[in-house]
Amino acid sequence: MGDYLKITIITPSYNQGEYLEQTIDSVLSQGYPNLEYLVMDGGSTDGSVEIIKKYEKHLSYWESRKDAGQSDAINKGIRRASGEIINWLNSDDYYQPGALFKVAKAFNDPKVRLYSGRSNIVDGAGKWIRSSSGTDIYSGNLAKTIGQARIDQPETFYRSSAVYKIGLLNTHLQYVMDKDWWIKYLLIFGLGGIRIGKDALVNFRFHGQSKSSMHQNSFEIETNTLYYHLCESNGLTKYKDIITSTGINPHLDISYTQHNEADLIIQYYLLYKADRAYYLGDHKLSQNFLAHIHPQSLSPEDRSLYHKLKLRSKLIPGWLRKAAKSLYA
Repeated sequence: MGDYLKITIITPSYNQGEYLEQTIDSVLSQGYPNLEYLVMDGGSTDGSVEIIKKYEKHLSYWESRKDAGQSDAINKGIRRASGEIINWLNSDDYYQPGALFKVAKAFNDPKVRLYSGRSNIVDGAGKWIRSSSGTDIYSGNLAKTIGQARIDQPETFYRSSAVYKIGLLNTHLQYVMDKDWWIKYLLIFGLGGIRIGKDALVNFRFHGQSKSSMHQNSFEIETNTLYYHLCESNGLTKYKDIITSTGINPHLDISYTQHNEADLIIQYYLLYKADRAYYLGDHKLSQNFLAHIHPQSLSPEDRSLYHKLKLRSKLIPGWLRKAAKSLYA
C-alpha cells in the first residue's frame, strides 16, 4: 500500500479480558493502512472470546484454543505473519496513538533491521507511573549490550527478514523469551541496523497480576540460564559454576551461535550481577562475581565501576548505598 510497509502485530492472550479490549482497540485505532493483526488466545474462559468476536471483522486472523504458553502463542502468529515488520503486543499493554506510523517511517530506511522506541509504564488502571529509558544499546560496545541485555520488548520492532534468521521464540522460556531473541539478534547482526527512537510508542501495564511483578525470581533464574548456555555454546566452562551459584533451570533447552567476544560478554554479565548483589546488600556474592572479571578488558567507565564495587563492598554496607540511592531517586 504505497509507502506503508506491512506491519504484523501479534497479541497473545489468556484470560486477560479486563484489559484485552483496550489492547485490541489501541492497535485497530492506529488507522494504519497496511496492518496485519493476529490475536492468538489460549482458550480463555473469562469473556475474552466475546471481546475478540466483537472486533473479528477487523482482524486478519484470530483463534482461541489451548496452547503451550505465551511463547507458543506468539510463534503461531509468527508462522502466519506476512508483514515486513513484526512485533507482538501483550494483552494488557496498549499503543500510543500514531505509534505504527512512526515505526513504519523508521523502517522506510532499508538499512534498519530493528527499531526501538520508548514506553510509558502505567498501573492497572492506566495511570502513568514513569517513562522508560528504552532498550539499552551501548554504542560501540556489543559485548556490554549482550552481557547486560535489557530490552523493552513492546516497543521493539523487527524486520521480518531478521526474524526469520533468528528463528521462532524458545517455547521452553516463559519469562525472558524476548531477551533470548534480543541476544540472538545481537549475536547474528551485532549493533548494525538498529535505530533508536525517543518517542513513547507503548503503554506497558505494570499491575499485580503481570509476570513482571509476580515472578521476579523466575525472570532471574531464566536469565542466568541464558548466560549459562552462552558459556556452554562457547566452551567457557570456567564461568559456569559462578552463574549456577545463583540459580539456573537445568531443564531449559537453549543454544547460541559461537561468538568471538563471548568471554567478554560473560564478564559484562558478571559485572551486572556484582553490582546487583551489592545493591541488595550481599557483599560476599558481589565479591565472588568480581573475582571472575578481568577489569582491563572492560571499557574505562565499567572498569571504574569494577574498582568502586571492589572497594565499596569491603568498606560501605550495601544497605547504606541502597538508602542513599533512594534519597536521590
